[in-house]
Amino acid sequence: MSSRLCYNWKCKDRTLELGRRTLVMGILNVTPDSFSDGGDFSDPSAAVERALEMVQQGADIIDIGGESTRPGAEPVSVAEEINRTVPIIGKIREHSDIPISIDTMKSTVAFQALEAGADIINDVSAFEADPNMAETASETRAGVVLMHMKGSPKTMQNDPTYGNAAAEILQYLQGRIDYAVARGVEKNAIAIDPGIGFGKTLEHNLVLLRDIPMFGKTAPVLIGASRKSLIGKILNREDPALRLAGSLGIAGWSAQRGAHILRVHDVIDTCDVCRIVDTLCDGEL
Repeated sequence: MSSRLCYNWKCKDRTLELGRRTLVMGILNVTPDSFSDGGDFSDPSAAVERALEMVQQGADIIDIGGESTRPGAEPVSVAEEINRTVPIIGKIREHSDIPISIDTMKSTVAFQALEAGADIINDVSAFEADPNMAETASETRAGVVLMHMKGSPKTMQNDPTYGNAAAEILQYLQGRIDYAVARGVEKNAIAIDPGIGFGKTLEHNLVLLRDIPMFGKTAPVLIGASRKSLIGKILNREDPALRLAGSLGIAGWSAQRGAHILRVHDVIDTCDVCRIVDTLCDGEL
């Protein structure tokens, strides 16, 4: 049986039921330098086509990012990030009502994306990078993903250390939930992400994946491990494009351990894995 708890996640004018089955969030990086698919969807027409393809493949949410957060990545300007993401959100919304997430640390980008039709703010800094982000989330009633990151994308892999990784990261995320709620964000609008690969060693990442049920008692849990370096280290696959099997292995594990949402590059395969795991766990087709 899955240890997943059930939640109703408020995202603007819609509510997503979390827990009955594993939801799949398709990644759409409209950047030139993301670690796996950088440059693949920089052209707006290609990006919209890819988003609609993921919808057809079974994605429950599309997550759009205009700034790479890979280790060592340099930040981009607000204007550039808006130019990369907002027109694409508008075009997707012309064709589909699928929930859309904006992957950003900047409140101005988030607001413009939400105005264009996005429903969720996915902030890898958990509202620390921009002091106005919590207010933006509250005013727009957006769904929120608060993620743990040790340092910044440029510095996060510089010898990250913890006493007890899972306990410290959960305590941090509980604090960020309290911060957001104190600034008007509804508790049932918040999901959390322990931040696989964001300021963690391979050992830290494995501990977090084993402790998914602990995080799921606090809030809905999103896991983003798709094609990441921990898979490459385990399987000796330096090329992210060769990490599909490893990504699916972690997806199946995460679904069984109680993750509510999986953020992935390979949508159709992950949907298949989740349907099998959810069926085995719950006994229902």
